[in-house]
Amino acid sequence: MVATTTEPDRPARGDDAPGPGIIPAMAAPRQRLLLVEDEEPIRTPLAEALESEGFDTEVAATAAEALEAAARVQPDLVLLDLMLPDGSGFDVCRRLRERSAVPIIMLTARGEEADRIVGLELGADDYVVKPFSAREVVARVRAVLRRAAAAAPGGGELAAGDLRLDPAARRVTLDGAEVELTRKEFELLELLMRNAGVVVTRERALEEVWDTAWYGSTKTLDVHLSALRRKLGDDPADPRWIQTVRGIGFRFAGP
Repeated sequence: MVATTTEPDRPARGDDAPGPGIIPAMAAPRQRLLLVEDEEPIRTPLAEALESEGFDTEVAATAAEALEAAARVQPDLVLLDLMLPDGSGFDVCRRLRERSAVPIIMLTARGEEADRIVGLELGADDYVVKPFSAREVVARVRAVLRRAAAAAPGGGELAAGDLRLDPAARRVTLDGAEVELTRKEFELLELLMRNAGVVVTRERALEEVWDTAWYGSTKTLDVHLSALRRKLGDDPADPRWIQTVRGIGFRFAGP
């Protein structure tokens, strides 16, 4: 309980002014988004919608502007168009992933599965196919940010033979050499290692590593798992680390 005092002859205040001796609560900082979109009729309304939802939104119209803004603003999430006038969103995604684990949602007019898979393999967290509504984009942004926050490091180091995963440092090593994983690959491996010997269903993996509101097919899980196995040198025909339990899910079976 906060003690207050009464000051005589003090001028009247508005009803919304804090009382004497009360320190107003500080507002939570707004999360920063980087919107990379070259089409002004899409960029401006979407930026305004994101601002109205409480996000500080930086905009960029080219690949070069996107990389400069990302380094300058250090956004909490990037909305990235695939078709840019001076390059591909795939290249921007690759460059961002070389230096950051910032969540990335791709905005694309391409609906082909191959394009979505390429984006996911490069480290994108989600995608939205044009035409889309601002409401859908806001929902995706909140879902991805929620997953990123929930994935904060927890627990101690995990080890199985010569494979080690350090949640605090977000680092994986195999035979003493660092294994470069995307954020989703890291989270998937951590989930499997924390449940070593137990079958993790496909539904649970999607729910815990992606989001309960995930709209895509489970193909994204297969893409990330395939990349993870490749980076760990795991032979699907004779797996050392990750076994497939057909029709159910996966089991970490390292030593």
